[in-house]
Amino acid sequence: MNPRPVKSLANSPWFRMYRPQPGATARIVCLPHAGGSASFFRGWVDYFPPTMELVAVQYPGREERINDAPVGSMPALVDALINEISPIIDRPYLLFGHSMGAAVAHELCLALMQRGLRLPLRLVVSAREPPIHHKGGRWHHATDAALCEEMVRLGGTPSVLLQSDELRSLMLPVIRNDYRLIETYRPPQYQPPLPIPLSAFIGREDGELTSKQAADWALFAAEVFELKSFPGGHFYLMEQRAAVVADLLHSFQAQTPCVSIWPSTP
Repeated sequence: MNPRPVKSLANSPWFRMYRPQPGATARIVCLPHAGGSASFFRGWVDYFPPTMELVAVQYPGREERINDAPVGSMPALVDALINEISPIIDRPYLLFGHSMGAAVAHELCLALMQRGLRLPLRLVVSAREPPIHHKGGRWHHATDAALCEEMVRLGGTPSVLLQSDELRSLMLPVIRNDYRLIETYRPPQYQPPLPIPLSAFIGREDGELTSKQAADWALFAAEVFELKSFPGGHFYLMEQRAAVVADLLHSFQAQTPCVSIWPSTP
């Protein structure tokens, strides 16, 4: 049975801890994709040692936040997060974002830096092009049927979405809002390089992003940059969950030797 989600130290609707670790000395904070929710990362806790705590961001309009109005723009989303995040970043942490969540994570780091707040030890952007290759898009204007098919094609949405009118009526407004947010997002012409290591993770068969494009995230890192690829497409991390988590934990330990990390099996 999956553990019941517990609110964060901030008692905030924005964060979920699926396995609180009172003795944890560090955290990994995860931001999901467009249409995604905190529970996308629920299974990751099975690979975490007691010294590490998973915190997943819960955007409004989904799961237990279904009655909360979705946020309509990137600046508004980042402002909401940064106003709630201080109790979460009271110890060393790594920031991981997938697809839309990667763009949010990058903007969040810039906002943290601007406000003089604690930065993550590392930013990991997954399945997302860097700002100089931001493509925008018009999927948020697509018909319900076309938008559903696109979500299923990418691999992160169950095909039942195409079969259930009730499920579509609940999910599509949120999905469409998220697509509008990321497709109308316009990165500033200049974004200062982050003074922390930055990693870009990609799926080798991802038709949405090339390794050459992903390598340009190096332009946004003042320190160490690394590009890592995994078997799979845009949602490679679903099948490669264990490998992705292991990589995150090992990179964390490399930067914080005092944090004990050991392999864990579900």
